[in-house]
Order: sequence, then structure tokens, then C-alpha cells
Amino acid sequence: QVQLVESGGGLVQAGGSLRLSCAASGTPGTYAMGWFRQAPGKEHEIVAAITWSGGNIYYGGFVKGRFTISRERAKNTVYLQMDSLKPEDTAVYYCAARWDFGRAPTARDEYQYWGQGTQVTVSS
Repeated sequence: QVQLVESGGGLVQAGGSLRLSCAASGTPGTYAMGWFRQAPGKEHEIVAAITWSGGNIYYGGFVKGRFTISRERAKNTVYLQMDSLKPEDTAVYYCAARWDFGRAPTARDEYQYWGQGTQVTVSS
């Protein structure tokens, strides 16, 4: 089992920045990690994903260079640096993990473990 705890969400003005963190604990292993988000009334969508090695990274199409995913394996932590935030980025952001299989997983059902989510609100 893997437990994921997100932090770093909050309220920010449009154009501002936030850095989300996801700390993993539990069964040691080589995990690919991802960030998803869900806005009110909308489906989950992939924000970014990264393999265990960090060698393969995926970003959702709406990111357009504004967000950066990274990880510190020694700390079992993955980060999502979000810059140039827009009101439409308002959502609950979730961290997810799965055993690494060589590429960054992009589909929700590819992930085995999920965090509780952290709210990000961007005001206009």
C-alpha cells in the first residue's frame, strides 16, 4: 500500500504561482506519479505525469508551458510548480501513483493509489 498526502494548495490571484507537493509513504517501490485535477461539474483530467526515473514526462494540453512536474526520489515526493495561473485552473488537484512501467501514465484508471486532494482557487 502507498499513502499519498498533497499539500500546497490555496487561493491565489490570476497570474500567480503555487507549488503543490505530494509525499508518498508505505510500500517501497519504483512508482510513476501523476497529478490530476477536477473542477466542479467536470471530469478528472490529467495535469502532468512523471516516471520513476524522471526520464518521461507528460503534460496535459492545457498546461502550455505553465506547469512543471518534478520529483525528489530521496524524499519520495513529487512536485507540481504552477505558474501563470488562470481562473480556469481552479480545481481540486489530486496526486496519484502506480508501479512504474516505463512511461508516464496519463489515464486515471492506470493509477493504483490516490491522495485526498488539495484545493486550488485562482481569483480573477
